[in-house]
Amino acid sequence: MSFKTLFAFILFNLLGLNLFALEISLSGAKENHKEYSTLHLRDTNNFLCQEIKDDFKEVTQIVCAFSKEPSQKIQEIQNNFFHISTQIKNKTFFLMIKPYKKMKLYPMIFDLSKDETIYSAKVKMSKHWMILGYEDKEPFIKNNIYPDVSINFPFSYKKDSFPYVGSLDMEGNPVHIQKVKDVKEYIKIKKLYKNKRYEQCLDLINDVMESYPNSLFTAELLYYKIKSFAKLKDNESLIDVAKLFFREYSSDENIPEILALAARAYFMEGFNTDADYFFDRLFSEHADSVWAKWGLIYRGEMNEEQGASSEAVSSYKQALKKTKNIDVAVAAAFRLSKYYVSSSNAKKANKYIQKIAKAKPEYFLEMLKESTDMMYDLSDTEHYLPAATIADCLSKSMGPTYDEYEELLRDVGVWLSKTDKKKEALIALNTYLKKFPDGDFEVDVQVAKDGLFFDLNDANFTTKLADYNKLISEYTNDSIGKKAIYKKAKLLIENKKYREALDMENELLDLDTEEFPYVQRMITDAAIGTMQNALEKKECQSVLEISSKYKIELSDKWDDGVYLCAMKGANFTLALKMADKNLSTKDLEQRKKWIYRHIKIDFATGNYTSVIEASKDLITLIDGDKNSPYLDVYRIIFDTYQRLENNTKIISSMIKVEKTYGLSYKDIDRYVTVMAVGSQMKDSNLVIKYAKKIMQIQTKSNSYAQSPFVEFTLYQAYIDKGENNHALDVIKSLDKRELSSTKRARQKYLLGSVYDRLWQGDNAKDAYNEAIKADPTSAWAELAKGALKI
Repeated sequence: MSFKTLFAFILFNLLGLNLFALEISLSGAKENHKEYSTLHLRDTNNFLCQEIKDDFKEVTQIVCAFSKEPSQKIQEIQNNFFHISTQIKNKTFFLMIKPYKKMKLYPMIFDLSKDETIYSAKVKMSKHWMILGYEDKEPFIKNNIYPDVSINFPFSYKKDSFPYVGSLDMEGNPVHIQKVKDVKEYIKIKKLYKNKRYEQCLDLINDVMESYPNSLFTAELLYYKIKSFAKLKDNESLIDVAKLFFREYSSDENIPEILALAARAYFMEGFNTDADYFFDRLFSEHADSVWAKWGLIYRGEMNEEQGASSEAVSSYKQALKKTKNIDVAVAAAFRLSKYYVSSSNAKKANKYIQKIAKAKPEYFLEMLKESTDMMYDLSDTEHYLPAATIADCLSKSMGPTYDEYEELLRDVGVWLSKTDKKKEALIALNTYLKKFPDGDFEVDVQVAKDGLFFDLNDANFTTKLADYNKLISEYTNDSIGKKAIYKKAKLLIENKKYREALDMENELLDLDTEEFPYVQRMITDAAIGTMQNALEKKECQSVLEISSKYKIELSDKWDDGVYLCAMKGANFTLALKMADKNLSTKDLEQRKKWIYRHIKIDFATGNYTSVIEASKDLITLIDGDKNSPYLDVYRIIFDTYQRLENNTKIISSMIKVEKTYGLSYKDIDRYVTVMAVGSQMKDSNLVIKYAKKIMQIQTKSNSYAQSPFVEFTLYQAYIDKGENNHALDVIKSLDKRELSSTKRARQKYLLGSVYDRLWQGDNAKDAYNEAIKADPTSAWAELAKGALKI
């Protein structure tokens, strides 16, 4: 009888929010040269499976029902014996299995590795069902038919109840070991491996296998050969030996470890498909093995190498969560901390670094290069606590014999002094000074220790400030006094006394930048805080002075205030910088605002081409919004064309202004401009149209600032068109207005002139006399006198 696997395991894990976990395992083999297949269904809860038979008692279908739905869809599955499909009805999930040949359903309610007693049981619900698919006869199974009145006695099965005869050979005979020369060599191999002498280990394995080709330890020898290749990172050799091991010792207890190492080796050699195959075997066949957890770590490394970072992190976290093995947990935590350091997430990295430090601090030394790189990456980004933790673990694992020991001891104290662990920092710094009183880093350590004198002061703000002032006074030009200056400025900044801190600028600039490397940053922080306070108080002059002197760039939330102050102080360069910074915003309302502001800056600086182009974009965005706060853009466009003396555009843009605001007194000068354009163009109709609008605005507002200019202009337009009666009405309307004597003389002269045109001679004479009377010395009086003589 031969047994050969024909079908690989197909394993699906469906994990939903309702914790429904279904496992489908399909496999095939041969018995007496005839194929058969088994289908195992497992769930964490009992579920129902039932055979459906035809009239000939043949099973035509098996249906299994689950009260919960899986979180993802199961594709149809089939082989030479089964076709598996799914269906959901009334929130019940069904699996339907149809046979291509014959099949039989069995409940798997006993686990022979755990249960001592079994019996024949007919059940409808089980957590595990097996379906057997076969051609004509059930393989390995003998079904006896018993009468219903028979007694079902339980069968007791105990492992230790059977006789024990020791090891058996392939023929089933006891093995008698008379000479065990290979045993001594095998023990030496294990010691060499334990002492990390892997190359010697491999040499001895080769010698033993050559000398004892039939050794009982062949499997173990190959096992240590694979482990040694793994340590030496000889992946190609590892793969070759692993293939032999899988072929010859497929049921060996070390298979899970070798599956993990083979998967990793294939991945390291770039054979990702092969790696996936062995990972799948490891996870499906040996899910409870510690090496399945190592496999999660190895697969995480594979995913990370391929750029699938999220999948890698998920694998590491699964390994950490599922394992109870410290080595696995520490390895997973190290890879997570390394990933989060590279992702600039020091907070999460620190979480896992602390776990390693607590569980197995010496692991950092095992991964020395990667640990050191991670440590300095953290310190470079000022995440001193996790950096100090790694340095502390390394120094304690190394001891004084290592060259790096002194520097690491320095780093622990100095880095801790920059965290809130001040007392621990003082202990570490004193430890360094005790062990290395004349050490290479004695100055750095002493400076850090001196700094703790200030940091360990728990007094309130007022007391601290007084102490610092006293130190500054008593230790002028001394290191303590300079330190006090630095600490005082820092204290003021921390308590938002930015103006006082900024007033210390000259004192701070006198400090040694090597000893106090953050002086410039403190000045900048003080300037930023002072500028922000000035913005809140709308002290624009101070805002502009600080911005100009310190080249401050505040966060986006201050852009409005900076812009308004810049415009108020005519600092158009700064205002334009704020506008340019915000033009690309995705917030539509913000974009409208900053386009409008950009237009105002361009108008103020005479960049009229930009005004016109930007206005087109803004008008598109606010089109149809009658309540937009940026409708004033139409007035800016008009004023732009006025400055460009583009008469055609002046007229067309005035139409937009009037449509937007109606007859507004605010636009009266613009109406006057259009009227003047009409006069310039000898377009009496245009003059009349806009002069009448101006008069309407003045009447409505009861303000006549444009009189009598508008009336004189309108009068002349009517005269030019021969509309004398309208001219008469316009010029007579000035009788109600207060005019200077000269302008009154002009009005009365023009009145007389239009009366003459209307053949009203008497009225004309009266008007001429009134012109002479209003201002006898004016040119208009002389014209009136001449008219009277005619």
